[in-house]
Parts: sequence; structure tokens; C-alpha cells
Amino acid sequence: MNVVSTAPNPPVATENSERALRQAARALARSGLVHAYGHCSVRLDAEHFLVCAAKPMGTLLPSDAGTVVRTSGALPDGVLGEVRIHQQVYARRPEVGAICRIMPPQTGLLALLKRTPRARHGFGAYFAKPDGSGPVLWDDPRLLRDDAAAGRLADTLGAGNALVMRANGAVVVGANLVEAVSLSWFLEEAARVETGLMALGQDGDHSLLSADETIARQVVAGRVYERMWEHLTFGDPEPVDPV
Repeated sequence: MNVVSTAPNPPVATENSERALRQAARALARSGLVHAYGHCSVRLDAEHFLVCAAKPMGTLLPSDAGTVVRTSGALPDGVLGEVRIHQQVYARRPEVGAICRIMPPQTGLLALLKRTPRARHGFGAYFAKPDGSGPVLWDDPRLLRDDAAAGRLADTLGAGNALVMRANGAVVVGANLVEAVSLSWFLEEAARVETGLMALGQDGDHSLLSADETIARQVVAGRVYERMWEHLTFGDPEPVDPV
């Protein structure tokens, strides 16, 4: 495993963390949320995270170890350039424990129109802001290959749980892998509903949840995220305790 750190004793990822990260990556691939491109990570401590191997996520094998990366400084050799996004988000958001950089097709289609899904059903409610808007849009199609651009993206994400990138996928964050992976699926489902209503010409305000309905649907009790994780990872060759 590659490690970059100025600390005398950088953390070592546990085998369970490694397996859970691979499991998350394969779940995102099986769900059509990533393809040849995409990556995910899990926080190890305040200054380090583990990012999945730089391979198509659906192809990760039990032998494919991740790489420990600092939340600041140069990326280790072999780590994808856009992992800078993870660095910048983790550095700003101590409550974030996992990040998914995904390429969801319906979400991407909306982004080409400079739109993001709004709260029209239960899954869309998880991204709604008090003003009724949905996930924030990063209106720049270029790849993020420098720290300054990644920092601006992290600032644009702010305190949100998802950011949609025009012509370039999305970034979803959560307290842990279970939450981040589940919210990734929620985002694409919300986009599917949005594009479906657009096709029907019914994507006006009349099909939005009310403010009270939106708040009521933002519940996470009852193992909401956990059940989605179990659905998305069922049959994976490396069953683990999620992290």
C-alpha cells in the first residue's frame, strides 16, 4: 500500500476498511453509478483517508488494496488526479466519513441542462435545501486536476451532501460508507424521477413535495441507509462489517 504522510506514524488501514471500500466500489458499479471512471474513499482519521485502487470500480479484486492519502499535500503516485476533491472535502468537513465520486447517467443528463433533481418524492427529499432547491450544481465541465479547482468545488459543496457536476458526474458525501453509497443511489433515483416528469411535461412546482412533506421524508431512522447498503451489496464476494 502506498502511504504519503509527514506524520511519524501514519495510520494503517484495517483489513475490514479495505474490504468495505472494495465492497462499496463494486456496489456502485453494479448499480450503474460508475463505469470505467469513478472512485470512493473512507476517512481513517482527521488527516488521512483510504481511497480505492485506481481501477474501474467493478473490477476490484480482493487483492486490490487502496492507498492512504493525507488530506493535504501531494497525492501519492498512482492515485487519480481528482482524488484532490476528496482531500479538499475531508479537510473542510470533519463530519464527513466517506466520499463517492460517481458518474450517474440520469443525474448527468439533468446537469447538461444545468439542473439538479428537486424534492418530488422520498429519495429526492434527502438533498432538499430550505429554499426548495436540490443539490448544488458545479457549472464547469473540466476535470479537476489542481488543488485550487478542487478547493473551489469543496467550497461550492459547502455543508451539502451532494454536488452535481455539469458534464462530469457528481460527488456524494456521508458520515460513513453506508450513508455515502446509499445517498449516491438516492441521487440517481431522484434524477430518474425528475427526467421522467420532464418527459411527461409535469416537472413544474405542482409536482414538488411541500416543505412539510420534504422534512417529514428526511428521516433516517429505521435503518434507511443500512437497508439500501444491504440491497446494493448483496452477493458481494467480500462480506464485511460496513464502515
